[in-house]
Amino acid sequence: MANRELSGRQKAAILLISMGPEISAQVFKHLREDEIEDLTLEIANVRRVDNLVKEEVVDEFHQIAIAQDYISQGGIGYAKDILERALGQQKAMDIINRLTSHLHVRPFDFARKADPSQILNFIQNEHSQTIALVLSFLEPGQASAILSALPHERQADVAKRIALMDSTSPEVISEVEQVLEQKLSQTITQDYSKAGGIEAAVAILNNVDRSTERTILDTLEIQDPELAEEIKKRMFVFEDIVTIDDKSIQRIIRDVENADLMLALKVASEEVKDAIFRNISKRMVQTFKEEMEFMGPVRLRDVEEAQTRIVSTIRRLEEAGEIIISRGGGDEIVV
Repeated sequence: MANRELSGRQKAAILLISMGPEISAQVFKHLREDEIEDLTLEIANVRRVDNLVKEEVVDEFHQIAIAQDYISQGGIGYAKDILERALGQQKAMDIINRLTSHLHVRPFDFARKADPSQILNFIQNEHSQTIALVLSFLEPGQASAILSALPHERQADVAKRIALMDSTSPEVISEVEQVLEQKLSQTITQDYSKAGGIEAAVAILNNVDRSTERTILDTLEIQDPELAEEIKKRMFVFEDIVTIDDKSIQRIIRDVENADLMLALKVASEEVKDAIFRNISKRMVQTFKEEMEFMGPVRLRDVEEAQTRIVSTIRRLEEAGEIIISRGGGDEIVV
């Protein structure tokens, strides 16, 4: 059977057979149950695979994987240009067409490679809804930098619009993309993904500085108390360290600078201090208390920056799977 006559499912089955049982088992872990059942049935129906067909299937998979990597680096235009140089125009188009027939590239892919200050320059005078749409598709770090740089009176409005945003029409996304593309002179890709929502707002707010975070949440508590409460439930702030189990706190302390910890504890509640002190030696507790007493008055901004760095460490450890943070009354924390 020629490669071009094979269905996508048949090609997937041949690819899994070619990779062997151990690697195929790892692939299965990332598939839905119905997909596993379909592929298992397809594999069972394969009696014999011609070596030439197997090589063609593996080669096609390799080419598509490379093309997808190029897309993630610089968009479809970038991938097409590289593939044309390597494989020729027709072959490159075949690969791109096969890939984009089932691949949705996130909107504003070009903007995720731009400096936040550049994006800010082009969108700061736009309507708050437009700004919210763009920020929803950016990386949280980029979006938080832009949100922090907006005027205070607009920050909460934009954050609110992100949290309340649901699906946005493809036409609107396309129009905003094209305008921003022209301004940034970058490659653009198209997608009709769902944007915004509370999780997007939380991800962005978790990356802004404490002052901006507090300003936005305080304003939202006045404008929309229920939304503010829902966002706060899903966020982790320094004071939430009391909700983390002792083993995780010990892991966090190993990655945190003592100077930051002392600053952060300077104005912390007794509950927070107890959570930290019970996880370090008595000698270190005594040292901490003496140093904190010796440092005298400190600027609130310095304390907030120290707390922000500690929270960033906590989030990094959580993302790495080294600790688990229970949010909003979720499951018990395990290490």
